[in-house]
Amino acid sequence: MLMPKRVKRRKQFRGTMAGKASRGNTLSYGEFGLVAVEPCWIKSNQIEAARIALTRFTKRSGKVWIKIFPDKPVTTKPAETRMGSGKGSLEYWVAVVKPGRVMFEIAGVPEDQAREALRLAMHKLPCKCKVVSKADLEGGVTE
Repeated sequence: MLMPKRVKRRKQFRGTMAGKASRGNTLSYGEFGLVAVEPCWIKSNQIEAARIALTRFTKRSGKVWIKIFPDKPVTTKPAETRMGSGKGSLEYWVAVVKPGRVMFEIAGVPEDQAREALRLAMHKLPCKCKVVSKADLEGGVTE
C-alpha cells in the first residue's frame, strides 16, 4: 500500500474539503484522465485497486500515471471504548481529493480502450468521477 516513508507528525486533524482543486486539475502527462466530481478521502488500498484495474484491462500496454498520494493519517478508536483517553491509533492513510482533481492519467492506448479502463477504475473509488480527454481540459476543469 502507498504511504509516506516518514512524516513530521504522527497524527493529523481531519481538515476540510471545501472548494475546488486549485492544483492538479489539468492533464499533464497522459491523453485521458479520471477527474473527481465530488470531494472525498481515497484510501491507499482503493488507489491500488484502481491502478490494478487500469493495468489489467490495458494488458500493461500504454502508460498509467497516479497523480494522488495518500499522505494523511486517519485514526480510529476501538469499538466500545469510553470517551476521552486521547486520540485513537493510526488505521490507514488517505489522499484528500477535491472536485476537479485529476487522479489518474493514461496514454499509449486507443481512446475506447482508455475510456473503458478508466471506467473500470472509477468503480473502485468512493467518489463520483468522470473520464476526460486532453481536448476537454484545455484550461483546467470548469464545473
